[in-house]
Amino acid sequence: MSASGLVRGEDGTVRCWWPGADPLYVRYHDEEWGFPVVDDRRLFEKVCLEGFQAGLSWLTILRKRENFRKAFANFDPARVARFDARAVRRLLGDAGIVRHRGKIESTIHNARRALALREEKGSLAAYFWQWAPPPAQRPQRITRRALGAMSTTEASVALSRDLRKRGWTFVGPTTIYAFMQAMGLVNDHLEGCAARARALEMARGFRPPS
Repeated sequence: MSASGLVRGEDGTVRCWWPGADPLYVRYHDEEWGFPVVDDRRLFEKVCLEGFQAGLSWLTILRKRENFRKAFANFDPARVARFDARAVRRLLGDAGIVRHRGKIESTIHNARRALALREEKGSLAAYFWQWAPPPAQRPQRITRRALGAMSTTEASVALSRDLRKRGWTFVGPTTIYAFMQAMGLVNDHLEGCAARARALEMARGFRPPS
Protein backbone atom coordinates (compact mmCIF):
# COMPACT_ATOMS: atom_id res chain seq x y z
CA MET A 1 0.00 0.00 0.00
CA SER A 2 1.26 3.48 -0.83
CA ALA A 3 1.17 6.43 1.54
CA SER A 4 -1.91 7.57 -0.39
CA GLY A 5 -3.91 4.71 1.07
CA LEU A 6 -4.64 3.28 -2.38
CA VAL A 7 -3.94 -0.32 -3.38
CA ARG A 8 -4.14 -2.09 -6.72
CA GLY A 9 -5.99 -5.38 -6.43
CA GLU A 10 -5.22 -8.59 -8.26
CA ASP A 11 -7.93 -7.58 -10.75
CA GLY A 12 -6.01 -4.39 -11.52
CA THR A 13 -8.55 -2.11 -9.83
CA VAL A 14 -7.26 0.73 -7.64
CA ARG A 15 -9.14 0.89 -4.34
CA CYS A 16 -9.09 2.31 -0.84
CA TRP A 17 -6.81 0.27 1.42
CA TRP A 18 -9.33 -0.76 4.07
CA PRO A 19 -11.11 -3.79 2.50
CA GLY A 20 -7.76 -5.53 2.02
CA ALA A 21 -8.05 -8.67 -0.09
CA ASP A 22 -11.09 -10.25 1.54
CA PRO A 23 -13.54 -10.91 -1.36
CA LEU A 24 -16.64 -10.09 0.68
CA TYR A 25 -15.16 -6.85 1.96
CA VAL A 26 -13.89 -5.88 -1.50
CA ARG A 27 -17.35 -6.43 -2.99
CA TYR A 28 -18.90 -4.31 -0.22
CA HIS A 29 -16.40 -1.54 -0.95
CA ASP A 30 -16.94 -1.70 -4.71
CA GLU A 31 -20.71 -2.06 -4.81
CA GLU A 32 -22.23 -0.59 -1.64
CA TRP A 33 -20.11 1.69 0.52
CA GLY A 34 -20.51 5.35 -0.34
CA PHE A 35 -23.28 4.94 -2.93
CA PRO A 36 -26.48 6.93 -2.17
CA VAL A 37 -29.23 4.89 -0.51
CA VAL A 38 -32.87 5.96 -0.11
CA ASP A 39 -34.45 2.62 0.75
CA ASP A 40 -35.86 2.82 4.29
CA ARG A 41 -35.21 -0.81 5.06
CA ARG A 42 -31.55 -0.55 4.11
CA LEU A 43 -31.14 2.67 6.07
CA PHE A 44 -32.68 1.11 9.17
CA GLU A 45 -30.61 -2.04 8.75
CA LYS A 46 -27.39 -0.08 8.47
CA VAL A 47 -27.96 2.15 11.46
CA CYS A 48 -28.75 -0.96 13.52
CA LEU A 49 -25.74 -2.90 12.29
CA GLU A 50 -23.46 0.06 12.98
CA GLY A 51 -24.72 -0.12 16.54
CA PHE A 52 -23.91 -3.83 16.69
CA GLN A 53 -20.43 -3.07 15.34
CA ALA A 54 -19.45 -0.98 18.38
CA GLY A 55 -16.31 -2.58 19.77
CA LEU A 56 -16.00 -4.93 16.77
CA SER A 57 -14.81 -4.73 13.17
CA TRP A 58 -17.25 -4.06 10.33
CA LEU A 59 -15.99 -7.20 8.59
CA THR A 60 -17.19 -9.25 11.57
CA ILE A 61 -20.66 -7.77 11.15
CA LEU A 62 -20.59 -8.07 7.37
CA ARG A 63 -19.89 -11.79 7.60
CA LYS A 64 -22.91 -12.17 9.85
CA ARG A 65 -25.18 -9.80 7.90
CA GLU A 66 -27.36 -12.49 6.32
CA ASN A 67 -27.84 -14.07 9.75
CA PHE A 68 -28.83 -10.69 11.16
CA ARG A 69 -31.36 -10.23 8.36
CA LYS A 70 -32.97 -13.59 9.13
CA ALA A 71 -32.96 -12.92 12.86
CA PHE A 72 -34.42 -9.40 12.58
CA ALA A 73 -37.17 -9.95 9.98
CA ASN A 74 -35.05 -8.43 7.20
CA PHE A 75 -34.92 -5.24 9.29
CA ASP A 76 -38.50 -4.30 8.56
CA PRO A 77 -39.08 -1.70 11.31
CA ALA A 78 -42.78 -2.54 11.62
CA ARG A 79 -42.02 -6.20 12.28
CA VAL A 80 -39.02 -5.61 14.54
CA ALA A 81 -41.04 -3.13 16.60
CA ARG A 82 -43.34 -6.01 17.59
CA PHE A 83 -40.53 -8.17 18.99
CA ASP A 84 -41.17 -9.07 22.62
CA ALA A 85 -39.28 -10.66 25.51
CA ARG A 86 -39.58 -14.08 23.89
CA ALA A 87 -37.96 -12.71 20.74
CA VAL A 88 -35.12 -11.26 22.81
CA ARG A 89 -34.49 -14.68 24.38
CA ARG A 90 -34.51 -16.24 20.91
CA LEU A 91 -31.98 -13.71 19.65
CA LEU A 92 -29.73 -14.20 22.67
CA GLY A 93 -29.56 -17.86 21.72
CA ASP A 94 -28.75 -17.20 18.05
CA ALA A 95 -25.04 -17.94 17.51
CA GLY A 96 -25.24 -16.43 14.00
CA ILE A 97 -25.47 -12.85 15.29
CA VAL A 98 -23.79 -10.77 17.98
CA ARG A 99 -25.50 -11.88 21.19
CA HIS A 100 -25.40 -8.63 23.13
CA ARG A 101 -28.59 -7.95 25.07
CA GLY A 102 -28.17 -4.19 25.05
CA LYS A 103 -27.69 -4.03 21.30
CA ILE A 104 -30.55 -6.45 20.63
CA GLU A 105 -32.94 -4.47 22.82
CA SER A 106 -31.69 -1.24 21.25
CA THR A 107 -32.58 -2.52 17.77
CA ILE A 108 -36.13 -3.30 18.87
CA HIS A 109 -36.41 0.04 20.65
CA ASN A 110 -35.03 1.91 17.64
CA ALA A 111 -37.52 0.17 15.35
CA ARG A 112 -40.31 1.79 17.36
CA ARG A 113 -38.55 5.14 17.14
CA ALA A 114 -38.13 4.61 13.38
CA LEU A 115 -41.88 4.14 12.94
CA ALA A 116 -42.54 7.39 14.78
CA LEU A 117 -39.94 9.16 12.67
CA ARG A 118 -41.42 7.77 9.46
CA GLU A 119 -44.87 8.95 10.54
CA GLU A 120 -43.49 12.43 11.14
CA LYS A 121 -41.20 12.80 8.11
CA GLY A 122 -42.85 10.50 5.56
CA SER A 123 -39.80 8.25 5.28
CA LEU A 124 -36.54 7.54 7.04
CA ALA A 125 -34.78 8.60 3.84
CA ALA A 126 -36.33 12.05 3.96
CA TYR A 127 -35.14 12.43 7.54
CA PHE A 128 -31.59 11.13 7.13
CA TRP A 129 -30.84 12.91 3.87
CA GLN A 130 -31.62 16.31 5.34
CA TRP A 131 -28.40 15.83 7.36
CA ALA A 132 -26.13 15.36 4.35
CA PRO A 133 -23.41 18.00 4.86
CA PRO A 134 -22.97 20.90 2.43
CA PRO A 135 -19.75 21.03 0.37
CA ALA A 136 -18.33 23.75 2.65
CA GLN A 137 -18.14 21.22 5.50
CA ARG A 138 -16.21 18.67 3.43
CA PRO A 139 -12.46 18.44 2.76
CA GLN A 140 -11.39 19.65 -0.65
CA ARG A 141 -9.66 16.31 -1.22
CA ILE A 142 -10.47 12.96 0.40
CA THR A 143 -7.12 11.51 1.41
CA ARG A 144 -6.19 8.93 4.00
CA ARG A 145 -4.95 11.72 6.25
CA ALA A 146 -8.25 13.61 5.85
CA LEU A 147 -10.23 10.48 6.72
CA GLY A 148 -8.10 9.94 9.80
CA ALA A 149 -9.23 13.31 11.10
CA MET A 150 -12.93 12.60 10.53
CA SER A 151 -14.08 9.89 12.95
CA THR A 152 -16.84 12.39 13.68
CA THR A 153 -17.95 15.51 11.83
CA GLU A 154 -20.15 18.51 12.50
CA ALA A 155 -22.97 16.79 10.61
CA SER A 156 -22.62 13.44 12.39
CA VAL A 157 -22.56 15.12 15.78
CA ALA A 158 -25.73 17.06 14.93
CA LEU A 159 -27.54 13.99 13.56
CA SER A 160 -26.49 11.88 16.55
CA ARG A 161 -27.75 14.54 18.93
CA ASP A 162 -31.10 14.76 17.16
CA LEU A 163 -31.57 10.99 17.11
CA ARG A 164 -30.81 10.76 20.82
CA LYS A 165 -33.31 13.52 21.53
CA ARG A 166 -35.84 11.37 19.71
CA GLY A 167 -35.01 8.43 21.96
CA TRP A 168 -32.70 6.39 19.70
CA THR A 169 -29.85 4.47 21.34
CA PHE A 170 -26.43 3.24 20.15
CA VAL A 171 -26.27 6.22 17.79
CA GLY A 172 -23.16 8.09 18.93
CA PRO A 173 -21.47 10.51 16.50
CA THR A 174 -18.76 8.03 15.45
CA THR A 175 -21.35 5.35 14.75
CA ILE A 176 -23.45 7.84 12.83
CA TYR A 177 -20.53 9.05 10.74
CA ALA A 178 -19.80 5.46 9.71
CA PHE A 179 -23.49 5.19 8.75
CA MET A 180 -23.28 8.41 6.69
CA GLN A 181 -20.19 7.12 4.87
CA ALA A 182 -21.76 3.77 4.08
CA MET A 183 -25.11 5.14 2.89
CA GLY A 184 -23.59 7.74 0.61
CA LEU A 185 -24.53 10.86 2.56
CA VAL A 186 -20.84 11.56 2.10
CA ASN A 187 -18.43 10.08 -0.45
CA ASP A 188 -15.29 9.10 1.46
CA HIS A 189 -13.71 6.90 -1.18
CA LEU A 190 -10.17 8.19 -1.58
CA GLU A 191 -9.11 10.36 -4.49
CA GLY A 192 -7.98 7.89 -7.14
CA CYS A 193 -10.19 5.03 -5.96
CA ALA A 194 -12.18 3.56 -8.86
CA ALA A 195 -15.34 3.43 -6.74
CA ARG A 196 -15.12 7.14 -5.97
CA ALA A 197 -15.77 8.10 -9.58
CA ARG A 198 -18.74 5.73 -9.81
CA ALA A 199 -20.22 7.06 -6.56
CA LEU A 200 -19.80 10.63 -7.79
CA GLU A 201 -21.54 9.77 -11.05
CA MET A 202 -24.46 8.25 -9.16
CA ALA A 203 -24.65 11.28 -6.88
CA ARG A 204 -24.89 13.65 -9.86
CA GLY A 205 -28.24 12.17 -10.86
CA PHE A 206 -29.44 11.73 -7.29
CA ARG A 207 -32.21 13.84 -5.79
CA PRO A 208 -32.57 13.50 -2.01
CA PRO A 209 -36.13 12.68 -0.92
CA SER A 210 -38.12 15.38 0.79
